[in-house]
This record gives sequence, C-alpha cells and structure tokens, in this order.
Amino acid sequence: MADILAVDDSASMRQMVAFTLKGAGHRVTDAEDGKHALEIARQKKFDLILTDVNMPVMDGLSLTRELRQLPDYRFTPILVLTTEAGPEKKQEGRAAGATGWLVKPFNPDQLLATVKKVLG
Repeated sequence: MADILAVDDSASMRQMVAFTLKGAGHRVTDAEDGKHALEIARQKKFDLILTDVNMPVMDGLSLTRELRQLPDYRFTPILVLTTEAGPEKKQEGRAAGATGWLVKPFNPDQLLATVKKVLG
C-alpha cells in the first residue's frame, strides 16, 4: 500500500480522509497547511500527495508548484481535494502540476478509486 500525505487546514477533513485511506490499507501522514506539508515532504518520500486549495500560510496550488520543483516529486501524483469546482481554478491546478481534482464533500469510494487509478 501507499504512503500518502494529506494536507488540509480542517482537522475534521484530515480525519475523514485519513480514515478512508487507512481503511484501504494506506499509510497516512497529515499536515495542516502547505508550508508544513512541504517540510514533511522534504524529509520523507510519499507515493501520493492529497491537498486542499484554500489554506493559510501556503495554499495547495503553491504547495503543488513547490513540490514539482523537487526531484523526488517531479512525477509523484498530486490530487487536489477542494470545494473549488470552477474550470479556471482547475486549469490553474493543472498548470501548477496537479494530477487530478476532486470536489468536497468527497465520496469515499470515489476517493479510493481515484487514488488507485493514479497510483497505477
């Protein structure tokens, strides 16, 4: 199973994501904002990053751009899980290097299917 970094400023959202992913056998580390996530990602290699967009300190798209600059994360799947559903925001996410986009509230089965798909 995969090592996944889940990034969201909402503790309850991090808990729901972790519960869903751990239930499928994945190992989950969480972070409350992009800056914290970047610090963690520099210390440990993850198979997948799952990030919110709107967070204090560093938002998810900035985090995605920063991760894509690191050799370890050039090709790592990065999924955006957010309330943002507009096409321009999704395009901004693709331009930043996001692999996929899921809209909250998420369906646990859909999340697991997407994770499985991007992990190959």
